[in-house]
Amino acid sequence: MISSLRCVGMTSHGRNKSEGQCGLSANMSVAGRRWPRILFSSFEGWTKDYIARDIVAGLTLAAITIPEQMATAKLGGFEPQVGFYAFIAATIGFAALGASRVLTAGADSTITPIFAGTLAALAAGSSTTIGSAATTLALLVGVMLLAGGILKLGWIANLLSTPVITGFLAGIAVHIVVSQLPSLLGIVKGAGDLAAQVVAIATNLSRLNPFSTAIGLGVFAVMLLAERISARIPSALIGVGLAALVVLAFDLERRGVAVLGALPGGLPRLALPNFDLLRQLTPLALIITLVIMMQTATVTYSFRSPAERAPDVDRDFLGLGVGNLVAAFLGAFPVDASPPRTAVVVESGSRSQLSALVAAIIVLVLVLWGSALLDHVPEAALAGVLLFVAQRIVRLDTIVKVSRQAPVECLLILLTAAAIIVLPIHTGTAIGIGLSLLHGVSMTIRTHPIELRKLPGTTVWWPPEIPGQGERQNGVAVIAFQAPLLFTNAEIFKSRMIETIDGYDEPLSLVILEASGIADVDFTAAQALIEILNHCRAANIRFAVARLESIRAHMALNRFGVLHELGPDHLFHSVDEAVNQLTRQQ
Repeated sequence: MISSLRCVGMTSHGRNKSEGQCGLSANMSVAGRRWPRILFSSFEGWTKDYIARDIVAGLTLAAITIPEQMATAKLGGFEPQVGFYAFIAATIGFAALGASRVLTAGADSTITPIFAGTLAALAAGSSTTIGSAATTLALLVGVMLLAGGILKLGWIANLLSTPVITGFLAGIAVHIVVSQLPSLLGIVKGAGDLAAQVVAIATNLSRLNPFSTAIGLGVFAVMLLAERISARIPSALIGVGLAALVVLAFDLERRGVAVLGALPGGLPRLALPNFDLLRQLTPLALIITLVIMMQTATVTYSFRSPAERAPDVDRDFLGLGVGNLVAAFLGAFPVDASPPRTAVVVESGSRSQLSALVAAIIVLVLVLWGSALLDHVPEAALAGVLLFVAQRIVRLDTIVKVSRQAPVECLLILLTAAAIIVLPIHTGTAIGIGLSLLHGVSMTIRTHPIELRKLPGTTVWWPPEIPGQGERQNGVAVIAFQAPLLFTNAEIFKSRMIETIDGYDEPLSLVILEASGIADVDFTAAQALIEILNHCRAANIRFAVARLESIRAHMALNRFGVLHELGPDHLFHSVDEAVNQLTRQQ
C-alpha cells in the first residue's frame, strides 16, 4: 500500500533512472517516502498479505466493541449511540497519528466514572448540557495529550505505582457496580454521591424486578463462561443478543423490563465546546489525561504485533490526543486505550490499524442503518456487561501478592481505593496520584549513608552483611550513598555523613564517598556536599570521591562548583585507587 507511492526506478540518491520508468517526479517520490512518517505511520511495512487477518480481527473487535461501547456510554449518563461516536472518533484519530499497530481506543470504563459525576453536576447546576460539558472535556484532554506527545512526556506514566493503580481500579470497580445495580435490579436509580446511591438501592430493594435481575446476571454468567473458553469469543454480543431475544420472545417489556428503545440514527450532530467551562474542567482534564497516559503506556508496552517495531508511547499520546479532538468534534466524551480489546485484537492475528478501522466502519453502518436492531436490548443486559468489566479490572492477584510481600505498600492500595470510594472520584484520583508521588519520594528520603568495608583478599569495598564483618583501614572511612542526591534527602545525607565522620573511635585522615549509586545531584544537595567538604577541611581530613559513574551527576557537580572545591586529584575510578594513592601522599 505504501510501497505503491514510491517510484521503483529511484536510485539511492532519489533521482529517476530514466524519465519513462516512473510517472511521478523525484519530489513526489520524496514526499511519498515522508508521508507515512506523518500520518498512518503504523501502516509502514504493511502488505496486502495482511488483509485477511486484519478483516477477521476487525470483525471480532466489532462484535466485542458494540455492546461494550453502549454500556460505557450508559455508565457516563449518555445515550448508547454516543459510545459508538466515541469509538469511531478514537479509531480514526489513533489510526492517523498513533504508532502502535494493534492498540484500540474508544469509550473506556476506567476513565468514564471519573468524569461522569462532575459533568452531571455541571449540567444540573447551570444552563449547560452534559453533552456540551463532555465535548469541552474531550477537547481539553485532547490538547493535553497532544502536548504530552510533542514534549515527549511518556515518563509521566511511571508516576503511578502498581499499588496505587491497583487501588484506583478497585475503587472504580465499586463505583461501576453501585451505578449499575439499579439497572440490574430493575429499580429507580438514586441521585447524589455513592453513599446516597447505596441508600437508595437499599430502600428500593423490595421493588426489584426478578426478570431484569435474571437477564443481567445471565449476561454476566455468559461472559464469565466465555472468557474461560477463549477471549476471542464475542461474549458481550452473545449475551446482549440473547437477552434481547428473551425480551421479545416472552414480551418482558410488559413485565417491567426496561429496554433501550428507539435510538436516533444517522450521523452525529457536530458539537461545539462550551469555552466558559474551560477553567472549571481543566483540573479534571489533567487527572484524566494522566490516567490515559498510564493506561496507554501499559497497552503500548504490553501488546505488539509480531512485525511491529519498538514501542513509541509519545507517538501513541499524539494518536489518543487526535482521537479525543475528533470525539469532541462528534459530540462524544474523552476516550482512552483499551487493554482488553487490544488483547483480543492481538489474539485475532491483527497486523495493523486496519482491523480497528474495519470495526469502526461496522459500527458506523450500525449507527446509520441498524439502530432499530437495538430497540429491545434490555438495560439490565448492559448492566451485566459492566459488572463483568468491574470484576475484571480488580487485580486480586496483585492485592494478594502485595499484601504478602510488601504490607506497607498494601496500605497504598487500601488508602487509594478508600479515597476513590468515599470522596468524589476525581478528588480520590488526585489523592491516589499524590500518594504515589509521596511513596516514591519517601523511598529516596529514607536512604542513608552506608559505611563500606574491604572484603578480605580483594580490592572490593562492600556493605557488611553482618555488623563488624570486613576490614577497615586505619584512618580511612569509605562511605556510600545509594540514591540520587536531591533536596529531599540532602539534609539527611549531610547530617548522617558528618555524624559518621565524627563518630569514629580513631582519628580519620581520609574520607572517601563511594558515588556509584548517585545518579544525579541537584543544587541543594550540592551545597550540602560542599558543607561536608568544609567540615572535613576544618578537621584536617582529606575528602575524595570514587566511582562517580553517572554522567549527569558528574556534570552537575562540575556545574555547581563541587569538583572545583574537591580538586582534580581527589576524583578516582575506584575506592582502592583512592585509598592507595592518597594514603601514600600522607
